[in-house]
Amino acid sequence: MTVEAGGAAQERLRRWRLVLGGDGADGTGRELSGRDAAMDGALTALYGTAERPAAGRDRSAGLGASAPSVARWLGDIRTYFPTSVVQVMQRDAIDRLGLSALLLEPEMLEAVEADVHLVGTLLSLSQAMPETVKETARAVVRKVVEDLEKRLATRTRAGLTGALDRSARVHRPRHHDIDWNRTIAANLRHYLPEHGTVVPERLVGHGRAARSVKKEVVLCVDQSGSMAASVVHASVFGAVLASLRSLDTRLVVFDTAVVDLTDRLADPVDVLFGTRLGGGTDINRALAYCQSRITRPAETVVVLISDLYEGGIRDEMLKRVAAMKASGVQFVALLALSDEGAPAYDREHAAALAALGAPAFACTPDLFPEVMAAAIEKRPLPVPDAV
Repeated sequence: MTVEAGGAAQERLRRWRLVLGGDGADGTGRELSGRDAAMDGALTALYGTAERPAAGRDRSAGLGASAPSVARWLGDIRTYFPTSVVQVMQRDAIDRLGLSALLLEPEMLEAVEADVHLVGTLLSLSQAMPETVKETARAVVRKVVEDLEKRLATRTRAGLTGALDRSARVHRPRHHDIDWNRTIAANLRHYLPEHGTVVPERLVGHGRAARSVKKEVVLCVDQSGSMAASVVHASVFGAVLASLRSLDTRLVVFDTAVVDLTDRLADPVDVLFGTRLGGGTDINRALAYCQSRITRPAETVVVLISDLYEGGIRDEMLKRVAAMKASGVQFVALLALSDEGAPAYDREHAAALAALGAPAFACTPDLFPEVMAAAIEKRPLPVPDAV
């Protein structure tokens, strides 16, 4: 065997040893040291058993009962693994080892790698947080929110501003409302070369409504525990939409109760701490509230974000959706607003909405601006092929 081949074999053996965890029957016969031993220790603390021995040092599995030991473990995994792996391990630690209570400790929150899933966990625990922890928790949530805003805000504002502009144009404008650049572009086929001019058979105007609110958007968001990531993204988008002067944006969250968080839209962190993740679901009640706040149906877009597991009155929910659509409301049903792939949802209710002309589909944050632009312009929604 060449030196190169021997090195490749040893690397494969090393990797199998890390995967198999060092039980006597793992068959590798490989001992770990240094960085590899530390990585193995971090993995065994989460995925090992109490009887599993450490390689090269005494160690017991599990993260222990104290927040400092968890914080040290969090520091270890951030040292040895990439961020994407760290986030998976954190979620597994919360689920497998019951670490939710330890998230209430400031030192752990300061050590954790913040992501949307952690924000969801913090929000579900917010009512139980002592005051000494709340500021640290808000700082963690704010970091995630600011990262999301950097990623999503510019594209959303650009896409929706263009859609609002197009939807506001009029084709019988007064003289001082004519948009000459777009009028010329729309009539180039009527160019008369002998006269060096364009005959403007169709006038395009700016639309006098451009100076006031043209569209109303209602985000109606299911805050049951399974929708945590969607709640986080919807809160960020709600704040972005509220910053557009041509939109009047309302944010409503619900479980079995309905809470209007519109007055907090200036700060999505305040929005998130105004939610209460968990509990049941009453979609009909939430839609009834939203419907009662609609003043201009033909200029309103209602976005329901829910997995459609209705705990309220199913038939009334569907009648309410049908009534809103009949009045001119653009109704959008999103099964999820996240990057997590295909969600679990009530297929019967999704089919019923589709029969009403309101297809329900999962939407990534990157697709959401395009969905909203289509709804504002009353175009077909960009429904993904696989739902």
